[in-house]
Amino acid sequence: MGSWSMTTLLAWRNLAHDRVRLIATLVGIIFSVVLMGMQSGLLVGFSRTTTGLITHSRADLWIVPKGTVNVDLGGPLDERRRYQVLEIPGVARAEAYLINFARWQKPDGGTESVQLVGQEPGDVLAGPWNLDEGSVEDLRRPDAVIIDRLYAEKLGIEQVGQVIEINEKRARVVGFTHGIRTFTQSPYVFATIANVRRFADSPEGRAGYVLVELATGADPDVVEAAIEQRIPDVEAFQKDDFAKISSDYWLYTTGAGFSLILSTALGLVVGIVVVAQTLYAATIDRLPEYATLKAMGAPSSYLYRIIVTQAGIGAIVGYSIGISIVSGLVLASRQASAAPALPFSLAVWLGILTLGMCIAAATLSVRKVMAIDPVSVFR
Repeated sequence: MGSWSMTTLLAWRNLAHDRVRLIATLVGIIFSVVLMGMQSGLLVGFSRTTTGLITHSRADLWIVPKGTVNVDLGGPLDERRRYQVLEIPGVARAEAYLINFARWQKPDGGTESVQLVGQEPGDVLAGPWNLDEGSVEDLRRPDAVIIDRLYAEKLGIEQVGQVIEINEKRARVVGFTHGIRTFTQSPYVFATIANVRRFADSPEGRAGYVLVELATGADPDVVEAAIEQRIPDVEAFQKDDFAKISSDYWLYTTGAGFSLILSTALGLVVGIVVVAQTLYAATIDRLPEYATLKAMGAPSSYLYRIIVTQAGIGAIVGYSIGISIVSGLVLASRQASAAPALPFSLAVWLGILTLGMCIAAATLSVRKVMAIDPVSVFR
């Protein structure tokens, strides 16, 4: 224990002796943490945005038209499928759900593309969440819609009660949500399914999805298989599975998703390179000190512990400052339409990665230290 305490003390003094080098080392680590944290956070935020309607629903299963690859681009589904689903053992509740693109005409002129999201009054498996003003019950009013505050300015809305047109049909804003983003940049507009059909000129009896709540004790896999066998033109997905399908579609089959993945990967590579170069240079600059210790009889394992401990101290201090900066940036951008996210699991992963990078970078310099000739101290 005393040996490790002395090693830690010597490693810290070795770092702190040259303040300029210490600052340079920490700046390199902090820069890497911030770069990796923001890029990874944007990727996580992107993934959450693409699946928000799914993950915030209470549905156990999503019944979708065959071939549906993401929640925003579902095909038409006959609403009679809801009644067929209700007849299947294990289904406690089934609700129709409809998503349609439409044209929003702003009060001061101009138009914006929006996504209408509809459900029947009284349905509970989906609908708007994070309500700031108004309530789901307000959607029962004629022509009522709810939008998110993030897009209020974009849609020309300043307050509840404003009247606009959707596809040249009158609508009134009755409430605001907060933080409901959309990847397509066509804001979600919540309404009753009847109003969505009216705004979008969608035929009566047409839905986009059927959302299912399972009976207590029902096996999701069994119910899923029974639905697909009973209704051949649909597919049934458990909520998490459908969320993954939607996220994978935007991440891997679109240019925007690929660009974000590539930039995240580059951010990680740049972060690793910066940390490796910074710590390697910091170790090489102190070769004379290590040669002195070797000349005094210090074994190679002792020098190795000093180098690794030094890297660990740098990693902990640099990560602590860096993750604090990332948290501040995430908090500051929470009102942005494309906001990064920093879940606890990502913060832990970044901490482990930073520590691993620092130790690996220090290990690269160990061979140089081990090759030191102690006699060089006396030359």
